Amino acid sequence: MTSHFRSILTVATTALSLLVVGSAVAAPRTDLVLGMSIEPSGLDPTAAAPVAIGQVVWQNLFEGLVTIDKDGNIEPELAENWDISTDGLTYTFDLRDNVTFQNGKPFNAQTAKYTLDRILAEDSVNPQKSLYKSIESVKALDTDTLVLTLSKPSADLLYWLGFPAAVMIEPSSETTNATDPVGTGPFKFSEWKKGNQVTLVENTNYWGKAPKLEQVVFRFIGDPQAQAAALISGGIDAIPEFTAPELVSQFEKNNAFETVIGTTGMEVIAGMNNARKPFNDVRVRQALMMATDRQAIIDATNAGLGTPIGSHFSPSDAGYEDLTTALPYDPAKAKQLLAEAGYPNGFTFTMKVPNRTYAERASEIMQAYFSMIGVTMKIETSEFPAKWVQDVFKDTNYDMTIIGHAEPLDIGIYARDPYYFNYDNPDFNKAMVDVSNATTEQERVSGYQHAQKILAQDVPALFLYARPKIGIWKQGLNGMWRNGPVPSNDVTDVFWNE
Repeated sequence: MTSHFRSILTVATTALSLLVVGSAVAAPRTDLVLGMSIEPSGLDPTAAAPVAIGQVVWQNLFEGLVTIDKDGNIEPELAENWDISTDGLTYTFDLRDNVTFQNGKPFNAQTAKYTLDRILAEDSVNPQKSLYKSIESVKALDTDTLVLTLSKPSADLLYWLGFPAAVMIEPSSETTNATDPVGTGPFKFSEWKKGNQVTLVENTNYWGKAPKLEQVVFRFIGDPQAQAAALISGGIDAIPEFTAPELVSQFEKNNAFETVIGTTGMEVIAGMNNARKPFNDVRVRQALMMATDRQAIIDATNAGLGTPIGSHFSPSDAGYEDLTTALPYDPAKAKQLLAEAGYPNGFTFTMKVPNRTYAERASEIMQAYFSMIGVTMKIETSEFPAKWVQDVFKDTNYDMTIIGHAEPLDIGIYARDPYYFNYDNPDFNKAMVDVSNATTEQERVSGYQHAQKILAQDVPALFLYARPKIGIWKQGLNGMWRNGPVPSNDVTDVFWNE
């Protein structure tokens, strides 16, 4: 064998070896099967209220002028930038060029105007229509410029424009979006097997950064035990909101999975009827707060998973402050406050409890803690939603109740009149006006921090905990959201390890 031939053979053998080794390294997966507890009733978040709709399509298929990121911050999306007038009444948006909907039709200022006019129309069925009522007019100055004129300042308008309810739609798809949605996002609709799953596939004509995934299947599994079994068997790769805290430990001990405990925008509170004695006395409200061990309630209702809160604000929201030390657990101080308020021997009242497991468990714990300061709490179970909504929410015929408030950034409910707390605090109302009048993001966030501090001291409700976001997924999956400032399953940045 000549040296020349040996050289050729060596090169060929080396090349073949590299080819074999290279082919043995599997390419990363480009598909994902994601589990959800509830199947959506439709796929158009601008026309129906259920949270599950946005959890499938928001950011994945539909996009807005702006978006809310994983940390609760407002970021540009279909609007590249915007300008707000000094009086807070005019918003001018500069829209992105060369954006098309998934049916090939262009996104522009005219379609944006159509979307917003539809939200504001008298016959609108948009679930969050009230959030946008400050918009007086919508004008498309040219293809890329949209102008909103407001009737009064609303610093939260940008935040609300990032909600699922304000995603941009293509006019010709309006009547079919519930079953065959058309958006501008990185994924497009493929198939809906009712009762089982929705499939999205990559939108290869997407205007922005291409997703790493080519297909995402949202599989609907209501039973927590079945969710756990599907994870273990490989039937699903991830469940971003696992509904059984008591089953989490088995996954924490399993190296095949990553368990991530974050927070959601749901604040669980014990609302009080501030118009009734003795709850019209701030000292009584403070005493009940200081008689309550928040962590004990979390332990009893969520297997220790959840974040204690000291005001009606979630840790997943930008501007959150931990105010649990404002009125910490202190039974001795609680008894002192009751005596100062004229109740040295306590009092008796009734809590109307919706028949939801978390509420029923929490009420029993609170009943025990209140008894330690001489307060007797009777528990009356209320059928939810029908009976509870009528008695508590509509008629305000109650002393105390307990419920989870799931709407993002809803601290402003304490300034509503009427509302079921029957709470009226001019200082808090002014704080919310200041938030509305803010012309910078820093002013807006500072305003919310001030509002939180007022509620932490005035306690129109007992602030208990932010519901946990329990995420469980296979090792090697990256880009899933830890927290949930907006109820969603945004998979636009999700990928598998190489």
